[in-house]
Amino acid sequence: MWDLENVMRRIGMIVVLLSLSSAGVVAQDLENIQIHGFATQGILFSSQNNYLTMKSSSGSLRWTEGAVSVSDAVSDKLRVGIQLHMYQIGTFGGPNVVVDWASGDYKASEQFGMRFGKIKTPAGLFNDSQDVDSLFLWILLPQAMYPVDNRDYELAELGGELYGRVPLDERWGRLQYAVHAGSSTLDADGGYVEQLAQFGLTFSQTPSGSVYGGDLRWSLPKIGLSVGASALNDTLDGTGPEGSVHMPGALTQAYSAQWDLGRLHVAAEYWRTPFYAVLNTPLGSMTEGFDERSWYPMARFEFTKKLQIGSYYSHYLNKAGDTSQPQNYSRDWVVSGRYDFNSYFYGKVEGHFLHGTGLGYYTSSNPDGLKPSANMLAARVGFTF
Repeated sequence: MWDLENVMRRIGMIVVLLSLSSAGVVAQDLENIQIHGFATQGILFSSQNNYLTMKSSSGSLRWTEGAVSVSDAVSDKLRVGIQLHMYQIGTFGGPNVVVDWASGDYKASEQFGMRFGKIKTPAGLFNDSQDVDSLFLWILLPQAMYPVDNRDYELAELGGELYGRVPLDERWGRLQYAVHAGSSTLDADGGYVEQLAQFGLTFSQTPSGSVYGGDLRWSLPKIGLSVGASALNDTLDGTGPEGSVHMPGALTQAYSAQWDLGRLHVAAEYWRTPFYAVLNTPLGSMTEGFDERSWYPMARFEFTKKLQIGSYYSHYLNKAGDTSQPQNYSRDWVVSGRYDFNSYFYGKVEGHFLHGTGLGYYTSSNPDGLKPSANMLAARVGFTF
């Protein structure tokens, strides 16, 4: 039922990745070098339907991930770094090690800095931190905003960013800003390419396009409150032997708030992305329109330094389609718990109560069709340093 041999092979490859990355800097001056990494193994079981191309209706262990980041302070103001990543989620990913991000970061002052290279894309509360599993209580962040099947594409872009933090006064807190521009390419082993394949389109060079946007956050540290807004515009073009895809500028608007109240942490976001894509397929030309609207509230509570529990409700709707049809919406109630065994090892367990099939499902792994609702149990163990 579960491919244990495949799981053990991938865990072994991640261990080698961690070892090689650490060994490569042993001979250097380690005073300013920071090395961090993680490795995780997950399991997913669903009452029906197969999620994220895993055979989850039978229980699947095909959920392995690992990453290593190395950064070095070249000077007081300049830092360079890189993160290597490998993952397997059902049929997504594979044995190849990819560069999540690699950049040079020059911070002239608290108010102004710049970074260039393959940089993380700031959007919402978690887009630029979703690559570090150990930071979160959640196994799956709200998938309407942070889809794990397309994480590599959403996380970073090739370009530049200007950023800074502007202190106001003691009463009004501070402002944090970022503006960025660059280009991004679909992950060849990710969900968007899989969705295009369902229309009969394949690509020798995966579709890519421009991306630019900005992020503004206002923080009141004294009361633990912050609110923010992001705007992100991206395009996409690709041509393959069977046809092409063209998506003109799609503008995402994101609004967020989070409040830290001692051991209780609450957050909420609302995103909207209206766009359309022109597909030239073996069956002819078609235009697919979307008006994606997503929101969630979440809360987590730290019982002790080792134990956390939490819950969120994630809501997705494609207003451009028939919103009574399951393929145009997704409602996900989530309950999650995490226990840190020590500073290196942790475990998570999470229940999902899904209604609608608008997110996370693929025809290739559900040839007999989809039921409108499913319950899921996810568990994950991780190692971090």
